[in-house]
Amino acid sequence: MRKIILLALMLPLVASCQNKKQRSADESLRRDIAQMLLVGFRGTGLDEAPHIRRDVATYGIGGVILFEYDVPSQSRPRNIASPTQLRKLRGDLQALSTETLLISIDQEGGSVNRLKKQYGFPEFPSAQSTAEQGFEQVRYAARLTADQLHKAGINLNFAPCVDLNTNPDCPVIGRLQRSFSADPAVVAGCAAIWVDEQRKQHVLSCLKHFPGHGSASGDTHAGAVDVSSSWDTSELAPYRTLIAANKVQMVMTSHVFNSRLDTLPATLSYNVLTGLLRSTLHFDGVIVTDDLAMGAMTKQFSFDTIVIKTVLAGADMLCLSNNGAEYDPDIVPKTIDIIYKAVKQGLIPESRIRESAARIRALKASLR
Repeated sequence: MRKIILLALMLPLVASCQNKKQRSADESLRRDIAQMLLVGFRGTGLDEAPHIRRDVATYGIGGVILFEYDVPSQSRPRNIASPTQLRKLRGDLQALSTETLLISIDQEGGSVNRLKKQYGFPEFPSAQSTAEQGFEQVRYAARLTADQLHKAGINLNFAPCVDLNTNPDCPVIGRLQRSFSADPAVVAGCAAIWVDEQRKQHVLSCLKHFPGHGSASGDTHAGAVDVSSSWDTSELAPYRTLIAANKVQMVMTSHVFNSRLDTLPATLSYNVLTGLLRSTLHFDGVIVTDDLAMGAMTKQFSFDTIVIKTVLAGADMLCLSNNGAEYDPDIVPKTIDIIYKAVKQGLIPESRIRESAARIRALKASLR
């Protein structure tokens, strides 16, 4: 009888311990999912963006992405108004996080330039114009960029662009002079310089847009882009060269569709991200998506589908710019819930989340 009484008393304690363990495991999973999110927000200071305080401090997102122009409201400034303001914003953001926060930007120079002269920054030349003048000019531009980013406290630059200039009329690469060259060797050489100069200033580099956007005739910001007939395997050469030389810390996906590689756009493709980039080219660093708010994604797929397929394809970080057609201050809890539920339903293996979180934290550790 006494044993039965003791057992009855112990059962609630055992259940309580099990519940605590489950809650702890769930919280750990949600924190790792949050590390996979790179988020955009409005505001040159944190008082203007209460949700980003929550996203960094409470949810523990992996990083933020800064812009100078707000697309939904068609206004500026969005996050960047001056060097002094930018340094303070960066410091305030990092102070909210218990982990290193990736504070990122697209600063290629030329047309893709967030640090504009009107805000007190120097002029940054385009990739094409520097490459045409030789490697020393490329080094000058890379050093100038790295120096300015370091002073601002930005630790991740979505550059260099290693797309080949195979189609000079490509509306988002060739016409904007974002490609160093049509020659893969020149592109790889210029990109290696950028990676080296940014490393010296403790700025992470990200090659883009895998597996190649330079041959496209359309704009993935606007809608679906098919490169099945224009893409060439030479577009993989810069990645192959730079990965072998240990020059690649992060790779950004492209939203282009290529029927020779898969039936899905590259960002959603297991064949492209895990099969081609990881298994064939042996890249073991962080894969980040291009902005998931772009038309090539949103006009073809639901947000839930985009998020789940992106994770299953092998992407480690999801770029949620909040700078597309709409602005959603709750994009972070919404995305965490989608991924968490997909794990619990068996649609996404939990190991897929843990792998990505480990890669992201290893990348951040390299900054120290």
